[in-house]
Amino acid sequence: MFKQYNMNQVILPMDVEMKLQDNDIAYAVHELVESIPDEAFSAFLRDTGCPAYHPRMMMKVILCAYTQSVFSGRKIEGLIKDSVRMMWLAQGYEPSYRTINRFRVHPAVKDLLRQSFVQFRSRLVQEDIIDAEAIFIDGTKIEANANKF
Repeated sequence: MFKQYNMNQVILPMDVEMKLQDNDIAYAVHELVESIPDEAFSAFLRDTGCPAYHPRMMMKVILCAYTQSVFSGRKIEGLIKDSVRMMWLAQGYEPSYRTINRFRVHPAVKDLLRQSFVQFRSRLVQEDIIDAEAIFIDGTKIEANANKF
């Protein structure tokens, strides 16, 4: 006996937040970006053209992708379409890789990302998740493509 399976059955869309675990990284990213004051996003305001995606949503998507070691705009776009946590952070929007990359090269984003990482580390120290004296170093080792002899 099998469980009922029918691809022609109409199903209602469900809130994807129900699929996330209680300790998912998406909640930490969400809280971090929501704690940024509104004045920090004033550089993204414009009066002409089509309405843009909200910079908070774009920051959440980019930071969550960075936590998963995804840095390519096309791969971030793929994550937004496939990953439940990214769907929840984007709230159903699907920005293209061009939109993601245009947002990342905006002059105000560099400072926002730097402040976000500092703020995230200080929050981890305050909550005693990491030690204040801890130093994190990237220990990547890449073998050279040179002749050994």
